[in-house]
Amino acid sequence: MSGKRGAGHRCASGARVSAAALGAALLVAGCSSGDGGDAGDDPGAARITQQPKGANPFWVNPDSKAAGELASLEKDGKKSEAEGIRKIAEQPMGEWISPESPEAEARGYTEAAEKADRTALLVLYNIPHRDCGQYSGGGAADGNAYREWIDGVAKGIEGRPATVVLEPDAVLHLVDGCTPDEFHEERYDLLKYALGKLGALPATKVYLDAGNAGWGHPDQIFEPLKWAGIDQADGFAVNVSNFYTTQDSIAYGKQLSAKVGNKPFVIDTSRNGNGPYAEGDESERWCNPPGRALGETPTTKTADPQVDAYLWVKRPGESDGECKGGPKAGEWWTTYALTLTKA
Repeated sequence: MSGKRGAGHRCASGARVSAAALGAALLVAGCSSGDGGDAGDDPGAARITQQPKGANPFWVNPDSKAAGELASLEKDGKKSEAEGIRKIAEQPMGEWISPESPEAEARGYTEAAEKADRTALLVLYNIPHRDCGQYSGGGAADGNAYREWIDGVAKGIEGRPATVVLEPDAVLHLVDGCTPDEFHEERYDLLKYALGKLGALPATKVYLDAGNAGWGHPDQIFEPLKWAGIDQADGFAVNVSNFYTTQDSIAYGKQLSAKVGNKPFVIDTSRNGNGPYAEGDESERWCNPPGRALGETPTTKTADPQVDAYLWVKRPGESDGECKGGPKAGEWWTTYALTLTKA
């Protein structure tokens, strides 16, 4: 990696919905408790089923942006395009909790997942000074606001099953120089707070983001992970919103695991089917790169016992940011989504 952009910056992919409407909307969407339930009684809605629980225990949201696009394409008779988008819509993906409604969203997603006898996959991405002010810049106003936000998430989850990916890039940007020195101590404290709060929940697993195979060497990040409280985590996450192959991600994760108490890890395989992009401006290869493909579908049946799961943390089809003709970070982009399903 040369420079911070090798980290692969994230788009805040969480749906922006009203707190009052979220839980009801998800439950009305009709998440089946079986492996083959449909998406509700609406004859115009795309039928979205849960994946077999034994290999893929994570919840498929029948009301995702991909599912909405699928329904629209089917209604318009665009069969070929619909078949492509269905490859995305029928897989469980991370629900990125918004800054505005942490408790309501966490409750809505976990209640809907529990009703379907599945585990919700949540992504928490609201650390102060997030993304160094780039495409996904923002985050909580200060440490107190962040702690309150984490408290809301924890209250929303309660005792329901959840797998949480905590703060993509937050530790990595302390290591690569992207986050100014004056914010380092606070960030470590906030990550430890989040790990302690979420780790105390009875049915929640928490994975702290730990970079990817292309940014540098595990020797550079293992001590910062310890300072951030990795000992309190169930494990760590690699390749979030990035494109490095599963093989390279396993190698990186195993090297890092050996330095942090042999913690297990999860890999974001959402768009790594063709590996990383190696052309164009090196500083923006991470942003909506062409020619990429969907990777392994989410599962707990992985190629290595130290890998707890392959996950789709980044939601395929949602833009990385306003680059290469893409819309704002997190917005649905059908053209790009279809390239992922065909490559």
